[in-house]
Amino acid sequence: MVIVRTIINVLPEKHKEVLQTLLSLIEPPGKETGCLSYGIFNDIEDENVFNLISEWESNVHLDRYLKSERFSVLLGTKSLLCEPLTIDFLRVTGSDGIDTVNFVRKK
Repeated sequence: MVIVRTIINVLPEKHKEVLQTLLSLIEPPGKETGCLSYGIFNDIEDENVFNLISEWESNVHLDRYLKSERFSVLLGTKSLLCEPLTIDFLRVTGSDGIDTVNFVRKK
């Protein structure tokens, strides 16, 4: 699995325009092949900072998305930003769940 975190720092006067663009990019998981989830989160300390978090089944699916028109729209917001996009790719080789939390808390 690949997790992608994109940080978008918007010019204050372009906040609404960028938010509308981001909302237009959301598709239900499953509609975009290989996309497990896709969310937009607003920073609680700075309303002009957005975090996009998406989860992808594989690099193949992610690569297809990075070449897509939808991703091009995201890249097209660069003139509306205070800073260039920050994009981090996290490759997950395994994961644990609530059992790990319960185990650690019992110590």
